[in-house]
This record gives sequence, C-alpha cells and structure tokens, in this order.
Amino acid sequence: MVGDHLAMDLLNTEASVNGETVDFWHTGEDVLRWLGLYGIGPARVDGTVDLNLLLTRAKALRPLVKRLIVERKEERLGDIAGLDAYLHAHVSAPHLARDSEGRLTLTRVDRADPVASMLGAVAEAAAQLLVEGDFGLVKQCEHPECILWFYDRTKAHKRRWCSMAVCGNRYKAAQFRKKAGLG
Repeated sequence: MVGDHLAMDLLNTEASVNGETVDFWHTGEDVLRWLGLYGIGPARVDGTVDLNLLLTRAKALRPLVKRLIVERKEERLGDIAGLDAYLHAHVSAPHLARDSEGRLTLTRVDRADPVASMLGAVAEAAAQLLVEGDFGLVKQCEHPECILWFYDRTKAHKRRWCSMAVCGNRYKAAQFRKKAGLG
C-alpha cells in the first residue's frame, strides 16, 4: 500500500523483483485479503464469494485500469467501456438508518453480487481518479528496476520513489558505491 490511492495500489499488485514481474494475486483469497486492507469486503455476511470469479475479474480489471491511467497521464484516453462495465455492475441503493445516538444517517448499501460490489468499489476509485485526479501527481517510481505507481501527496510534490526506505535507499546506496568506485 505505497500508492497513496486505491487505483495506484491496484496497479501495485504486480511488482518487479530481480527484473521479473511478480503477481501478488494467485488466488481469490489473495484478492479478498487485498480488498480487506481497504475495508472492502462482501456487503452481505451471508453472501458467498465466488473466489475464482473474483480472481479472474480482478486480474482483468488491473490491466484495464493501468491502460486508462497511462493514457490519461499521456493526455489521451481511449476506450472506457471496460471500466464502465465494472461501474454498471456495482449496484447500490440509499439506506436510511439511525446511528448509535439515534440520529439519522444516510449510507449506500450494495445490491449487486459480492464480486461486482467489491470490484465496483475499486473501479469507482479508478474512475474518480481519471475524472478528478491531478495527473501531474500520478507517478511511477524512478528506480530503474521498479514498476510501482503512486499518487504524490507530498507538500512540494517532489516524491520520486514508491518507498524511500526501499527504492530511494537502493538508489542512493548505488550512487554512493558508484562515486566511491565500489561498483
């Protein structure tokens, strides 16, 4: 979760390790755990989740969102129908209830199947980024061996690394070794 935006972290479910792309999603349980990090889970406790379908649809959503983000970053935007399909499948309804103090609250309750509801929330975050995001702040890590993305929320907007503790330090150590003639 280094992306500082749900859509960025969706892209970051694939990373580069020793020059090879590694997919962190091998099972539907992996996707379910990742969604849980964002508080996204099955809307209905009794709703069973088709984990194979969840994995398949999540893996299809990821490259779709990546393509749209890259295109938007390049100030162009191609076919949005695929993302729109995820949005249309995410059906919710207003729900009026009382909170613990008796005051009225208005929330939205998912009405679609669990997979469509969960991935619809991710698709909605991506759509909101495409519409409202400042794409000057959508960046890819500058380390040459890293493929991770992030939304630069720093005050000066000078963030260069997915993580200063990982890629930033690797880069600085390599520069030090280079200057010292150590490799």
